[in-house]
Amino acid sequence: MKTFYPAARDSAALDLHRVQRRTVSVLSVAQLLSSVGSGASLSVGSLLAVQLSGSNAWAGSVTTAVTLAAAVAALPLAGLAGRRGRRAALVTGQLSAMAGSLLIIASTVSGVFPVLLLGAALLGLGTAANLQARFAAVDLADAEHRGRSLAIVVWAVTIGAVAGPNLIRPGAAVGEALGLPALAGPFLFSAAGLALAAVLLVIGLRPDPLLLAARLRAAGEPPAAKGTTGARRRHGLRAGLRAVGKSPRARLALFAIVAAHGCMVAVMSMTPLHLQLLAEGPMADMPAGHVHAASTDVLVLIGFTISLHIAGMYALSPVMGWLTDKTGRLPVIILGHGLILLAVCVAGFGQQQPVLVTAGLVLLGLGWSAATIAASTLLAESVSAEDRVLVQGVSDTLMGAAGALGAGFSGLVMAGVGYQGLNLAAAALAAGVLAVAVPAAARGRAAAAAA
Repeated sequence: MKTFYPAARDSAALDLHRVQRRTVSVLSVAQLLSSVGSGASLSVGSLLAVQLSGSNAWAGSVTTAVTLAAAVAALPLAGLAGRRGRRAALVTGQLSAMAGSLLIIASTVSGVFPVLLLGAALLGLGTAANLQARFAAVDLADAEHRGRSLAIVVWAVTIGAVAGPNLIRPGAAVGEALGLPALAGPFLFSAAGLALAAVLLVIGLRPDPLLLAARLRAAGEPPAAKGTTGARRRHGLRAGLRAVGKSPRARLALFAIVAAHGCMVAVMSMTPLHLQLLAEGPMADMPAGHVHAASTDVLVLIGFTISLHIAGMYALSPVMGWLTDKTGRLPVIILGHGLILLAVCVAGFGQQQPVLVTAGLVLLGLGWSAATIAASTLLAESVSAEDRVLVQGVSDTLMGAAGALGAGFSGLVMAGVGYQGLNLAAAALAAGVLAVAVPAAARGRAAAAAA
């Protein structure tokens, strides 16, 4: 039976379920389009950084710029969403990222390293928008369908993100046909995908889900996402951290999210360079004209590895959501960080074998998926409804900060102690989460048994 609410523009009655289905569909397709470029960027970003800087120590700088910019942009984009709606925030992020892709292309032509970093920073605004999109999927969702709606939008990233790294070879061909360097090619696809995503959001995300939810709430109607707009007037990091600090479960959830993302980004961002060094030998401190000379076969190997890693991150997200609902939040957080611990051990101790490195990256993606979905669910339900959007923005900010730190220091760590040492450092962080989550789960089981 359809349910209608009268809070739409011009007071026209809306079938809220139809609006929600349209919202999820538009967000999913937009995520697919924008993620094509991000997957390719992950594959070649570290190679471009080494090529233009002339040193392997700068290999993580592109990922650092992307993730740091995403962290900085998360709360301002949340504020923009609160004032103007999700559509304005998401389109702003996608168009900024498109400009970033064009700047990166310009950097490959000019050879100017700071231009590359500026373009990567603008790409970070697209990352922040994509993170916000998963929350936009639940603004109007029924309570019992929030997990499914979020998982569908997250899962939609899979197709584009997995295809993206495998566009390195055709991207190189297109770039060379246009007189551009080979590594500029993937960013042509990135710019096109981001432009299409922005156009789709402008046209299709109507009515705006966040603004409609706010109108329904103000009118006293029972919107499914009641409370999701309660933080519209305050978006400060300090206020969000205070909201998280009120709940031990929220603190644990935030720790699990940040640690999972930091581990994943640190290891992932250095894997393309490690595979190139493994195949072609050390190239540190060689002239820029030589550093970039990765063979086509190596680029294909890198693209294949990153594709499988991203598939691990997103392809099974509905399964992780189902497990979170069926078995509980803490058990899936433990599963996720257990997989991360296993992943970095496989990749680190198997560093001389590309097949083991690839297997480790797949496990790393699966662990990230489980930990992030379960911890995000736990975080959202561990804070008050009026703080939920604010805390979501804080979570995205700290995720980005962790990714930036992981990517930034990973190049230095790898230069100092190697790829294996980098993986062992990530293992220590995952073990720290398990040391907190396992006793918390045991206490929860004991309390449930006593009740």
